[in-house]
Amino acid sequence: MAKIKTRYVCQICGYVNPKWLGKCPECLKWNTFVEEVEEKVSSKTVSTVTGGKSSSKPVKINSIISNKEERFSTNIPELDRVLGGGIVPGSLILVGGDPGIGKSTLLLQVSSNISESGKKVLYITGEESENQIKMRASRLNINSENLYIYTENNLASIELQIADIKPDVMIVDSIQTMVSPEISSAPGTVSQIKEGTSKFMKISKKNSISTFIVGHVTKEGSLAGPRLLEHMVDTVLYFEGERYNSYRLLRAVKNRFGSTNELGVFEMKNRGLVELENPSKVLISEKPENVSGSVIVSTVEGTRSMLLELQALVAPTNFGYPRRTTTGVDNNRVALILAVLEKVVGIQIQNQDVFINIVGGLKINEPSMDLGIALSVASSFRNIPIDSGIVVTGEVGLTGEIRTVSFIEKRITECEKLGFNKIIIPKGNYSKKFDKDYSIEIIPVTNLRQSISEALGR
Repeated sequence: MAKIKTRYVCQICGYVNPKWLGKCPECLKWNTFVEEVEEKVSSKTVSTVTGGKSSSKPVKINSIISNKEERFSTNIPELDRVLGGGIVPGSLILVGGDPGIGKSTLLLQVSSNISESGKKVLYITGEESENQIKMRASRLNINSENLYIYTENNLASIELQIADIKPDVMIVDSIQTMVSPEISSAPGTVSQIKEGTSKFMKISKKNSISTFIVGHVTKEGSLAGPRLLEHMVDTVLYFEGERYNSYRLLRAVKNRFGSTNELGVFEMKNRGLVELENPSKVLISEKPENVSGSVIVSTVEGTRSMLLELQALVAPTNFGYPRRTTTGVDNNRVALILAVLEKVVGIQIQNQDVFINIVGGLKINEPSMDLGIALSVASSFRNIPIDSGIVVTGEVGLTGEIRTVSFIEKRITECEKLGFNKIIIPKGNYSKKFDKDYSIEIIPVTNLRQSISEALGR
């Protein structure tokens, strides 16, 4: 009897080694190698691949007739915005996010909306039973004749059902549970994930079926499985948010058919995910009055201008080394701004604990948050409230200068629409025509000292 040959494959990057290793030499991760049975390729298969005749031939680009297929809507404007205007027929979309964040709920709502428009939708799940899907559908008031539920993880059986039903849209929940009978490794391994994604990609492109694939994430927040998974698909969406917070953010980190800068905002309620058409109004609705350390900041995500409440708390430390705790903003960026406050402005916070938080559980990395962080820290340290009618925006340089930001007119318009009195902006963004075009008072500033003086009134 022939001996079964095995190999060890890194579950992060797909690196293959004949022996087990504690640390992967490719991605430098620990304890990621899993034993798999080595796949044997017959000589007949090799000769067919290398020597067989192919039906495709190279063609001149000028001779290709482009079929401009129109996108179709999910009837969820927030999702359509992130996708670049809707779903492209035949596209392969990967949706990632933490467990319990709402991926399956969102895709079930998408399935319902698309099926009610007359298109066939096949919802394939390898994690839940039909009764579990029906219970969630009942809670979301989903009842459509064109929505099919198929509980199976065998790729061969799934392929037969796809050929029989011929859906327009397909949902796969999740790719880590799919199993190919041709591969002997366990579900969720690199080989199975690659084979499953490749199979769905071929089916989608050949039959012009738009496919959503759900992918689990690791504890570090990256998609589980090889990086090749993200390269194979057309669009990669990340569903973000704190599990115990009601707000959810949907971002595109890769999109072959649109921008990767757009942001969709949802709120989890009893009837499912509800989109927030005006997130600024909701996110700043509970801002406290006459309290130090709180400021409204204008930020831009993609083409959308949003106003957020940023809070800071500065208190004497009880330890030898002061703490710097941040939620929703980059910790390294906060450390840089605190250093500028000490060196340039003279605020001595080397023996103070500093806590920074964006209200609502959102995560924002845009540089325009810098000025808001600096002003909220100064406000809390000096215990002087910032007027609730003031909005700030601007990037802080290492010498304390306030640098320009993008989409300044969108920011001013949003502030004016929500009834704010003043907005502090970088002087480089200021134009004299703003005084005629807007009723809101615009205060241009050049450095951090001037900004603190304008915001705190001293």
